[in-house]
Amino acid sequence: MITVQGVVDRVGPTLLRTVLPGDRGVADVVIAEVGRRTHVADGDLVLGVTVNTAAKAAELVEHCGAKGAAAVLLKPPLSSGSTVLSAAKSGGTAIIEVHTNAAWAQLVWLLRTILDAAADDEYGAEPGSAGLGDLFRLADAAAAVVDAPVTIEDANSRVLAYSARQDRTDPARISTIMGRRVPDDVLARFRSRGVFRELSRGRTTIFVPAQRDGTLPRLIVPIRMGGELLGSMWAVVAGPVSDERAAAFADTAPVVALHLLRRRALADAERRRSAELVRTVLQGKGSVRLAAAELDLEEVPHRVVAVDVDTTDALGAEGLRLALWERITAGVGRRPVVTDLHGVLYAIVPDRVGWPALREALGSEPQALVGVGAPMDIVNMALSRVQAEEALSLVKARLVDSKVANHDEVWPVVALHRVAVAGAPTGAGELGVLPLLRAQDEQTGSCYVDTLYAWLRHPGDPKAAARALRIHANTLRYRMTRLVELTALDLDDPDIRLALTVQLAISRWA
Repeated sequence: MITVQGVVDRVGPTLLRTVLPGDRGVADVVIAEVGRRTHVADGDLVLGVTVNTAAKAAELVEHCGAKGAAAVLLKPPLSSGSTVLSAAKSGGTAIIEVHTNAAWAQLVWLLRTILDAAADDEYGAEPGSAGLGDLFRLADAAAAVVDAPVTIEDANSRVLAYSARQDRTDPARISTIMGRRVPDDVLARFRSRGVFRELSRGRTTIFVPAQRDGTLPRLIVPIRMGGELLGSMWAVVAGPVSDERAAAFADTAPVVALHLLRRRALADAERRRSAELVRTVLQGKGSVRLAAAELDLEEVPHRVVAVDVDTTDALGAEGLRLALWERITAGVGRRPVVTDLHGVLYAIVPDRVGWPALREALGSEPQALVGVGAPMDIVNMALSRVQAEEALSLVKARLVDSKVANHDEVWPVVALHRVAVAGAPTGAGELGVLPLLRAQDEQTGSCYVDTLYAWLRHPGDPKAAARALRIHANTLRYRMTRLVELTALDLDDPDIRLALTVQLAISRWA
């Protein structure tokens, strides 16, 4: 089992620094929950994501020490507070400082990668498989060949693994490691120099000189197999590299390519198996509890989150869904289970921690349309899924103002929509005076239907109704007077007002 210091050494000084060492082995990564005792087990790395005061930090460290946690990760200045260090020493828990600018979500993803790699080392990969630890070892081997720190990246510039010695680089590389992908501004600089055009053409090696902003030179090798560009390796070098050393660096690419292909095949198989289990839970058919146990879903309330993308381009929609998949599965805390059904992503997340974290992650995806079911026990996820789908349909129909609809928060819209859908086939919306008002609006350009709707929604408050229509209150009063003269409606009759409200709901919400 990898130790706390082993994790810190593997991640490197770019992100982590040991404040108070510890000798406990590391088993898992958990997030400190808001407003309640965090569920901690022996060997956990506990991330103080929500901790913002010295008192809360000391309380968390004391709780983690009592539960046998391996370490607590905090950002400065909380990581070096006297009360925190005192509590850590009493409980035997290590304190690790996280770089101020490090993103917690990306750090969790990285820590899980490190733990997976350590598990590969301890138990050994199955025959023919390619563990995550192999990829990091390959990065170290490539770094030794070129005598420079190396990153291995996929075709979308996401960092898959990196070598040691990353502290001997530049801000662009540090940002890449911290964010687990090449930042957009750095990508733009390399793209302007034709780097990615040369990668696509299959060049053996590409040398990029130092740039005016202080970015050090790069030696880049494409990773290809059968004509497909799988990714690339980037070495931060001091200057031009000899032909012999560059050729040796390029010779490592085929080995990395084989690893990436095997890794992709294993990931696809695992994803298919996981998708089958998730469908079992979402549909509520078969052995739901067994599927939930295999997915490692805890016996706490969960929500189903349905995610679609706002685009009319089929190819763009597929790309966006893949990006969303990466963001969801990279999440924070215990990784959510996700599947894709009929072009919609479904995630099952714990209510208290998983959904708030996922909501924050999706906040940076403006094209994401999200429907969320109510929190329920695992055996009732099928009902939560139905609610998530209903909430998503309201978002896609623009019946709610936000692009994220929580079923138990938008219940008034849900109720109106259900009434409207049920009433539309009966023709109830065509009874009485509404057809007359619609015809008048079409013929003369008047706005009687909209005016009546606003008046009914704001009873006794003409100013609020006028604001909703963006007209003066006197204009509203004039329209209502003309409307009554035209229809002879008795708007003092509560049954008439209720009937009109239902009719207008049918026309607007069905």
